[in-house]
Amino acid sequence: MPETTEKRPWLNRTVLGVGLTSLFSDWSHETATAVLPAFLAAIGAGPAWLGAIEGIADGLSSFAKLASGHFTDRLKRRKPLAVCGYAFTALATASFAFATHAYQVLFGRATAWLGRGVRSPAKKALLAADVPPGAYGRAFGLERLMDTVGAIAGPLTALWLLEATGHSYRKVFLWTLLPGLIAVASFWLLVREGPLAPKPPRSFLLGLKALPPPFRRLLAGVGIFGAGDFSHSLLILYAARMLTPSYGLARAASLAVGLYTVHNVFYAGSAYASGWISDHISHRKAVLAAGYALAAVTAMLLCTGTQSLWLLAVIFILAGLYIGTEEALEDSLAAELVPKEQHGMAFGTLAAVNAVGDFASSLFVGFLWSAFNVQIAFAASALLFVAGAILIAWLR
Repeated sequence: MPETTEKRPWLNRTVLGVGLTSLFSDWSHETATAVLPAFLAAIGAGPAWLGAIEGIADGLSSFAKLASGHFTDRLKRRKPLAVCGYAFTALATASFAFATHAYQVLFGRATAWLGRGVRSPAKKALLAADVPPGAYGRAFGLERLMDTVGAIAGPLTALWLLEATGHSYRKVFLWTLLPGLIAVASFWLLVREGPLAPKPPRSFLLGLKALPPPFRRLLAGVGIFGAGDFSHSLLILYAARMLTPSYGLARAASLAVGLYTVHNVFYAGSAYASGWISDHISHRKAVLAAGYALAAVTAMLLCTGTQSLWLLAVIFILAGLYIGTEEALEDSLAAELVPKEQHGMAFGTLAAVNAVGDFASSLFVGFLWSAFNVQIAFAASALLFVAGAILIAWLR
């Protein structure tokens, strides 16, 4: 790995600040995500609406990430852009409390994910700028781990708030404003930013063309995998539907949120572990390809349509393992393949490819599930996961 002996410490104020920001921001929107399927059901919206909400929000986020990635490389300071993005997401997520129809939830989610898209490339570029390249895996893995600690706290908080408020979804959504604003303060106070050298103006297309060929090959593998990588909100809906015949609607919904919490525990552990492993082997791509292969196994198990609580727990654990590996290693590989002065564009492009994949896959899987059955929906995902793993394994 390049510069593995570099003495500059990787665990610093910026890494901690980005990690805490991710923790509180994820705590905020995962609390909302955990109750969103049940809330939509309560206002008369089904899986097609959930797929559309997640897919359209991710699609809008992809354009924001792409534009922000190009824009942030031209700025003298990236930090204010990231802070504004976090504030936008916090306010829009809390707005679900005032929704009475599915289209209003769609508008709120799309607005929140627009802010998420704006902040993402700037945040990652600031993180990569303050750690040595030989520690990219650990730095991005720790950020993902802390992000997922927030994702674990989110569903647990949602369960507690539902009990405390008599299943008032609106009060749960309003509560998300608190951790969301703490995230904004953490980024502003802790993350440091060094001066950036002035850059000559360059068009968006020239910026894309300037990205190295190995990075473009990485994007191809990520894009194919992402086309099958459905929103994990659909996992919650899947578990709730499969468990309802045995446990009843209310109990099944609570069990589904509990399974999602287990998913996030394994997501947190795998994010840092896979990043650490990738810093200590000769090729990061092997760890990422293994994560993609694990996703294919997860999708094939979903095809069984199981009503077993224990098998559902295994599925959620595997999903957590692969998503943690995927997110930590994609960013680490991107940071390694691209010069630092192009990191904003690289992270924006990578995030946009992922978001386009999420847009397509959420709509695609939701449609196949509604029009046909779960077997067809998740079999299509499994095929795309296998293709993505093969492309990453062949990456030079």
